[in-house]
Amino acid sequence: MNFYIQSLFIAVPSFILLIIIEMIISRLKGIKVNEPEDMISSLSSGITNTTKSAFKIGIVLISYTWLVDNITIYKIEPLWLAVLIAFIVQDFTGYWMHRLNHRVNMFWNRHIIHHSSEEFNLSCALRQSISETFKFSAILMIPAALLGIPSKIFIILGPIHLFMQFWYHTKLIGRMGILEYVFVTPSHHRVHHAINPEYLDKNYGQILIIWDKFFNTFQKELNDVEPVYGTLRPSSTWNPILINFKHIWQLIKDAWYTDSIIDKLRIWFMPTGWRPDDVKEKLPLKQIDDPYSQTKYKTKNSPMLLTWSWIQHLIAGAIMFHLFIVMDIENPSLLDYLYGLFLFIHIFSFTAMLDHKKYVILAEFFKIFLGFFLLYMQGNIWFNLGGVFVIFIISYFIVSFILTIKFYLENKPVSS
Repeated sequence: MNFYIQSLFIAVPSFILLIIIEMIISRLKGIKVNEPEDMISSLSSGITNTTKSAFKIGIVLISYTWLVDNITIYKIEPLWLAVLIAFIVQDFTGYWMHRLNHRVNMFWNRHIIHHSSEEFNLSCALRQSISETFKFSAILMIPAALLGIPSKIFIILGPIHLFMQFWYHTKLIGRMGILEYVFVTPSHHRVHHAINPEYLDKNYGQILIIWDKFFNTFQKELNDVEPVYGTLRPSSTWNPILINFKHIWQLIKDAWYTDSIIDKLRIWFMPTGWRPDDVKEKLPLKQIDDPYSQTKYKTKNSPMLLTWSWIQHLIAGAIMFHLFIVMDIENPSLLDYLYGLFLFIHIFSFTAMLDHKKYVILAEFFKIFLGFFLLYMQGNIWFNLGGVFVIFIISYFIVSFILTIKFYLENKPVSS
């Protein structure tokens, strides 16, 4: 089990504890920071991203290891200095990749999930991408490679650097005095997540805010401008898998329907949100022009459906950790991939139910079908679990399918 997976067994429970503490404090203070559907969507998104990362799905266009092996000109020896340089390079790279994801049309798809929540709380920090296919950030890490910083330092530093970005996704912490000059704080990051004209595309820093101040992308939180959260083109779904691919699907449609050959090509590299003029007329999109008139996405779900959705989410978390325990991290088997696919379909299904979508029955059917197929392939064993566990799993399949039909019939579906 690699360092990233091992760290999750500590990080995830810690995140959940902090989210619970945030909920308690917000209630005591009378500040509303959470909606149940939004939290389920956010936490489920975290499961999809974590699972995808465990499988290392993606194409590395240039690796840091290759850079170290080929361009090192001087090797830094003191470990403390190597770690310090690695941290600075990691954060510098994070700033520019973050900025690139915001400013280029095709790269926005890699990041839109993180901004899709119309709330701002610790759980939305876990909205992370599964659509980041091509990885090329190593090109920005050349300074570290020139100094021979070993890749194993970044293997450990990478997850730590990511987890350090969790805490500042909250409304409950105000300004933090002198720390505001150097580090990213909740105040800075509230600005980053806001769609107000004053705040849009500001504060890309991940740990250090100095990059924004140096490259002129810094904006402090204004006392008279309350942040409004979300995206200018709302996702309008609780399904994290759909959110991950909505923007790229829109780009594909725009490139297909535009009459201009040039626009078919340049749409991918234009600033985020740009569309050909002829397509804007043919296929108008819902867009927020005035953030203060924002109507948040909401579906009417019964307490029973919300309770069942939370149970489904807890089951998703249990499946994820069980998958990490039984899978071969370095060389996943076909069964491992199918187990991961089962998890993704499971999340797709119960979040589609929160959206009242017609295709939820089909999604649940595919989940159950794949579940029984996995049992058959393993001789009625569920990934090293047999006996009473198999009876429990089969019972769950049946109950899940019946309840999905029940909730589907109780909620009037909207068009898909």
